[in-house]
Amino acid sequence: MGIIAKQSIYNVVSIGLAFLIGALNMVFLYPTYPGKEFQGLIVALLANSNLIQPFISFGVQHTLIKFFSDSKTKQERDRLLWFVLLFPLLILILILPVYYTYNESILKFVSGSSNTVGRFPFLILLVAIATAYFEIFFSWLRVHLQSVFGNFLKEVYPRLLTFCLLIAYIIGWIDLDVFINYLILGYYLRLFIIAVYSFYVYIPSFQFKIPSNWQTMLRYSALIFLSGAAASFILDIDKSMIFAITSDENVAFYAVALYIAAVVEAPGRAMFQITSPLVAKAINGNEMSRLEVLLKKSSTNLMVVSGLAFLIINLNLLDFYEIINQEGYASALSVVIIVSLGKYFSMSMGCLNNIISNSKYYSYVFWFSISSAILAVVLNYYFIKAYGIIGAATATLIVIVFINICKIILIYLVFKIHPYDGKSLSIAASIFLIYGIVYSIPTLIHPMISILARSLLIIFLFGIPLFVFKWSADIEAVFKRLKGN
Repeated sequence: MGIIAKQSIYNVVSIGLAFLIGALNMVFLYPTYPGKEFQGLIVALLANSNLIQPFISFGVQHTLIKFFSDSKTKQERDRLLWFVLLFPLLILILILPVYYTYNESILKFVSGSSNTVGRFPFLILLVAIATAYFEIFFSWLRVHLQSVFGNFLKEVYPRLLTFCLLIAYIIGWIDLDVFINYLILGYYLRLFIIAVYSFYVYIPSFQFKIPSNWQTMLRYSALIFLSGAAASFILDIDKSMIFAITSDENVAFYAVALYIAAVVEAPGRAMFQITSPLVAKAINGNEMSRLEVLLKKSSTNLMVVSGLAFLIINLNLLDFYEIINQEGYASALSVVIIVSLGKYFSMSMGCLNNIISNSKYYSYVFWFSISSAILAVVLNYYFIKAYGIIGAATATLIVIVFINICKIILIYLVFKIHPYDGKSLSIAASIFLIYGIVYSIPTLIHPMISILARSLLIIFLFGIPLFVFKWSADIEAVFKRLKGN
């Protein structure tokens, strides 16, 4: 079994576990015990930390992945590693005085009328710093093809930390202030663990000189940072506009639907942790045939695994919402289907995004993101007014299709490759056929029994063309290995 398949499987397991713990936190523990105000505070604080984090890291974690394999000597690689570690300190020197001076205004802007956020003026910044450096060390592990442990810390650890703190809060061991303090401490403990492990994997000798191509690196970091900021805007603008145009309860319905649809892209998040440095190495070594193999293989594997997730999620939606049994949430059922279609299209492109961001054509991503952000604002404004949260989902789908088609055309024009082949068509046709067969099956005795029975049927039906048409040698190798054990 190849290194991509092997580590991707472990990463899928981690992300699946993370989704389960996160769902338990979001759907059950938060609403049932501390309540929606407590939940809103914690989620808002962490969300705003995530918005500040890119300003601190400034995209250097992506710079490390792109330029590491291009560094020919140990000395150059060591300089690069120290550069990406020390550069965010310079950013912090610039940010800290501004944040200290204007933190009240910043907190008022991000929290609105909430006075509770003002009790924790530096939580947002402290978590942002810890998260920024965590991402840098995670990239450190990825360039050494050691993604599994880092992925566990990235996906499972924060959700498990929240789960433990929620249990302690419910039991009465801690209050809100202690919860916040332990949350910060937990993020820094995670940073310490990954830093120790990164230095265990590879200890660079200290290089007092900056890399010779530091100007190119900074230019790349800046464009990746701006592209990431635009992409974050696209991800959040729909929720903001739903709140502004409709009501806050619609935001809750929409957010839960997006969380369910995100399961479709979980396999991609797992695979990209390891494919990104391999793609960078192929590009820097001008191995175009290797690059095409990586693209098509990752596309096929993700179409299979994400396609199975797409079927299981969307064909069990009615029963799932019946289990949630919260008034109004089922109104977003169509949102899950529409958004998951867009996410499946994104997964079908395989590692295409990695190819663009690690090539000399990375600047195009910025322009794609900017134009998509403008399109997202226009479409969301008109579609939400006309169709509510269904309109927001439709706008999201259109934006996803637009930016993905732009990327596919770019890769085809500059590299003469694309992610699809004959297997892609048969996978898509099988998904369409299985959806039509299983869709009409009614709910059985209990929603949980229905979900289990329907999921087993989907897996059985999906397995027939998987093995008959031999879609993926990597997936077959997984089954053979499990059978052998």
